[in-house]
Amino acid sequence: MKAETIAAPTTPEHELNPWEEQSARFDLAAQKLNLEEGLWKVLRYPNRELILHIPVALDNGTLEVFTGFRVQHSIARGPSKGGIRYGPDVTLDEVRALAAWMTWKCAVVNIPFGGAKGGVICDPHKMSRGELERMTRRYTAELVEFIGPEKDVPAPDVNTNEQIMAWMMDTYSMHMRQTVTAVVTGKPINMGGSRGRREATGRGIMIVCDEAVKQLGLSPASTRVIVQGFGNVGSNAARLMAKAGYKVIGIAELKGGLYNKNGIDTEALWEYSERTGAIQGFPEADRADDAELLTSECEILIPAATENQITSRNASRIKCRILAEGANGPTTAAADEILADKGIFVIPDILCNAGGVTTSYFEWVQDRQGYFWKESVVNEELAELMKTAFEDVVRYAKTHNVNNRIAAYMLAIDRVAYTIRQRGFYA
Repeated sequence: MKAETIAAPTTPEHELNPWEEQSARFDLAAQKLNLEEGLWKVLRYPNRELILHIPVALDNGTLEVFTGFRVQHSIARGPSKGGIRYGPDVTLDEVRALAAWMTWKCAVVNIPFGGAKGGVICDPHKMSRGELERMTRRYTAELVEFIGPEKDVPAPDVNTNEQIMAWMMDTYSMHMRQTVTAVVTGKPINMGGSRGRREATGRGIMIVCDEAVKQLGLSPASTRVIVQGFGNVGSNAARLMAKAGYKVIGIAELKGGLYNKNGIDTEALWEYSERTGAIQGFPEADRADDAELLTSECEILIPAATENQITSRNASRIKCRILAEGANGPTTAAADEILADKGIFVIPDILCNAGGVTTSYFEWVQDRQGYFWKESVVNEELAELMKTAFEDVVRYAKTHNVNNRIAAYMLAIDRVAYTIRQRGFYA
């Protein structure tokens, strides 16, 4: 594919602020629900925000202080739940938005959690294993009184993994003087992790795409798919969808993408990326510009990388029929109207990528029972919850004459607000 020339970004800065974007969608949904002013205020803001300064001894003998966050948005429907990300660009506004999205995501799939999110400003790729472990353990120790199976249950996110969760579980358990497996999810299986958890977000994307394809009268065999991102979410979505008969024609990544109009062998690509650490140079597809792939013709586009990929700057050039949001916040509020005018069927992030938190819920349940399920059971339960959630959102959209995103927000807000009304307010 020949790369097209992309104009310099002109997206307004406020459009790229994830907290403002989340708030804009929340306000619109709350308005359409005629939500009482008091509940509007309660649900609009997080329940608790923690800023931590974490001293860590580095390998060279110096002491560094890292800044960490944990935001607990809601505990109305149960413990708060949400991942922890490590990165140099982590901000409090980003963590706030992600925590709120987790509240709505859990409510959309109707599991008994509220939303939370955490992060540490660091560059994990420049840190040794020992430095990462010491930082993780100190971060966990600072959070000990605020997290727990009945309080707040962390999980992996960007640049964190099973090993990070193992360190967190061990640190918390040492403080509790007993092994507490249910304090985090996304753990190794031998430590209380759930079978099927690693593939769960990608599998959830495939499940709702299956439902959307039926809705639009398409078939997997005639459906071309482009996936942005080949990390855990994107790679599993691509591989599972290819196995199900979809034609994955493009994989977009920041350092360059791949395109093959006849379909990419996603299993061979996965093996290649595991061996080389990158997808670039894969011999069975042509190199393609990542920005061009995002606006290429296909039936399903899956942005499964980071926030703010589809904005007012490029939304008019999106050519898919179904936009399945594998990442959190990949589309800005300003882009929503443009996509709606184009008639694109959007599966919003708080529904589309909820497979991860749903299977995390299953892991939490298994840990608390001390009884673990077969992978087939996990996948069966996941499919049932995701399909039900998809049907609920589409029905809400038709009933209230709104797009799928606002319908998902309205459904989620309605469920959380209903619980708060029932519980009342302690004074």
